[in-house]
Amino acid sequence: MHTKRHKMPKTWTVARKGTKYVVRPNFSINDGVPVLVLLRDMLKVAQNRKEVKTALREKKILLNTSPVFEEKNNIVLFDTITLVPSNKYYRMSLTDKGKFDVEGINEEDSTKKVAKIVDKKILKGKKIQLNLSDGRNFLSDIKCNMGDSAVIDFKENKITACVPFSVGSNAIVVAGKYSGKKGLIKNIHEENKSAELESNGEIFNVLIKQMMAVENGK
Repeated sequence: MHTKRHKMPKTWTVARKGTKYVVRPNFSINDGVPVLVLLRDMLKVAQNRKEVKTALREKKILLNTSPVFEEKNNIVLFDTITLVPSNKYYRMSLTDKGKFDVEGINEEDSTKKVAKIVDKKILKGKKIQLNLSDGRNFLSDIKCNMGDSAVIDFKENKITACVPFSVGSNAIVVAGKYSGKKGLIKNIHEENKSAELESNGEIFNVLIKQMMAVENGK
């Protein structure tokens, strides 16, 4: 399935001029970028779809440390990409203008990512299941609350730490007019479900549902 180029999300850092259609991701077009678009148009390590499909078939591309086989697979915020032949590692991020971008990282960082906890359930036997913003679910004994963020270790396939959504934590805005802004949580207003974020000397009032904690305060 494809979408017309002029109708693709404004969050994609892809030229508006070119072929009439671009590939549509297999889920949530507004939440990420398909593998084909990332490799061909953003990283520019492939010239066309055929080259991308060949690389995927030969297991030369890893998504969160595992081979990815479908060029329509969606790469969402903080996912990691490994280019096996060149030993290069990248993480999906947001610019301060709210557009998807990729940043170079090291091999160790490529085995981890942060995701927001969007639901918490107590299962039979008092086991706790944490449901994350990227669609993953984990059973975990680590103390976390809804709205906090979980650090996932792909090598161990588990949550290894919790980043609380609290005053003093560092956060990023992931939606809305301030999308991409990063900074320190200065205050939380539970009554209207918003928080104050200090970013580059400015303070923004943002809905909590549009924010994500990424690092403990220091």
